[in-house]
Amino acid sequence: MIGASAEVRGRLAAGLLELMRLNEAAERLLETAALKWGAAGLLHRSVAAFLAGFALVTLLTHNTAPLAAVAAGGVAGLLPLGYVRRRSRQRVAEFEKQFPDCLEFISRSMRAGHAFSVALEMVPREYTGSLASEFQRAFEEQNLGQSLEVVLRKMSQRVPTMDVQFFVSAVLLQRRTGGNLAELLDKLAQLVRERFKLRARVRAVSAQGLMSGRILASIPIAVGLLMFVVNPQYARFFVDDPVGRELLGVALGLQFLGYLVIRKIVTIEV
Repeated sequence: MIGASAEVRGRLAAGLLELMRLNEAAERLLETAALKWGAAGLLHRSVAAFLAGFALVTLLTHNTAPLAAVAAGGVAGLLPLGYVRRRSRQRVAEFEKQFPDCLEFISRSMRAGHAFSVALEMVPREYTGSLASEFQRAFEEQNLGQSLEVVLRKMSQRVPTMDVQFFVSAVLLQRRTGGNLAELLDKLAQLVRERFKLRARVRAVSAQGLMSGRILASIPIAVGLLMFVVNPQYARFFVDDPVGRELLGVALGLQFLGYLVIRKIVTIEV
């Protein structure tokens, strides 16, 4: 019975995500994060976190601040998605750090007389982390009978970076038209390193804007704490009065939204 009910919940969650056209995006994000939750599992965790946050605030406030409870539930419901996104970014960043060296390693292997498929098999022996696992999966998929084009395109979906797309395009183009793939991979590795340098310069320039956003976001919080110290009776309105709590929740939400907008502005993709 438990297995049957879990299967029904999984189908309902999958149907809901498919209706919202989010199933494929969720599956790709989970693939990038190397999590085997499934899109339905991610939705289940988000709903459970929402209910937990809503119930906790409702109990603490004795059901006197329903808007605050809904807001807390909404924030808690986003925590599983935030964890998946953070894990995916970490894996992609780890992959990108080793990718130029990996390209040069494949190039040296091919110059030594190895075939491209053999070079793919050798990569997991020389590297660790997300890069090793992705190339190991690509080799195993090819070994099970999938074509190289399908395998590489699936890897570019799991690691959605421009560098991997360049790599896949270069390999597939070389297989169709011919040419020196080893030399092409060396040039691609050099290009990736130059992009890293440019990205570091952009981050250094945009760091001032990001710091300004953090300061602007922290000023209202500091002023609010100062009000509790200087004039606590005036500030207690935002804690004791239901209208004050709603105003405080709206203010915090708008402040968080403003910080996200500033962070989006200063984030420049290279």
